[in-house]
Amino acid sequence: MERPNWAPDDVDIDRPSAARVYDYALGGSHNFAVDRDLFRRLTATVPDLVPLAQASRAFLRRAVRFCAAAGVRQFLDIGSGIPTRGSVHEIAQRVAPDARVVYVDIDQVAVAHSRAILAGNDRIGVVQEDLRRTEHILRHPEVRHRLDFDRPMAVLLVTMLHLITDEDDPAGIVARLRDAIAPGSYVVISHATPENRPRTVTEGVQMLQSGGIVATLRTREQVERLFAGFEIVEPGVVWIPRWHPDTPADADDCRPERSIMVAGVGRKR
Repeated sequence: MERPNWAPDDVDIDRPSAARVYDYALGGSHNFAVDRDLFRRLTATVPDLVPLAQASRAFLRRAVRFCAAAGVRQFLDIGSGIPTRGSVHEIAQRVAPDARVVYVDIDQVAVAHSRAILAGNDRIGVVQEDLRRTEHILRHPEVRHRLDFDRPMAVLLVTMLHLITDEDDPAGIVARLRDAIAPGSYVVISHATPENRPRTVTEGVQMLQSGGIVATLRTREQVERLFAGFEIVEPGVVWIPRWHPDTPADADDCRPERSIMVAGVGRKR
């Protein structure tokens, strides 16, 4: 395909990325033909992928509102993806106009687009980095400039940790983040699991892997263990429509029995 004029010169437009596939699922326009092709193949296996992506995004909004209402004014969004309507800073700043956000992603398109549309906002930073290089994120000058690690913050790992293999030690990654943040901070995690729809989810992961995107499914109990050192807030690690729905009807409309993601929020003691 022809390279779009908004695409960085050194990005591989023939290799799909999780951020851009997710962007397409949410109706975004910063994706390539290879991402759209992978999405179409995924929907042959997971036909309700779009509402599932929307439900995931809705969880992010609810979790950010929850943390902001609890007094958090700093957000570190790792695996932030490509900005869409209702991004973290928009949600947080509706509750607290002084909220600060640093977006972190490995994808060049996500980072370039974020920097372009957020330029000039002195309460927002954008960093290109790999979650597996946790210390590089924590020491990054932009992160240190925007966020005060002596005060509570929320670390967002939404639809992120299933992209980390067991060999890369997701529990160790979360622990390093936990140790760096102040008491009273929160971690927000959502994660793919095969428990509701094992065949569908396993086939979806195989499809992702065929496109070069490695994903690792984990059980609810394994996801709960990622919250070691945090007090998991009610209602615990649950299907994403069940986590603090705006109304009970919203949870039912999202059909939790069809969910492929569990989610929870933990508070550092």
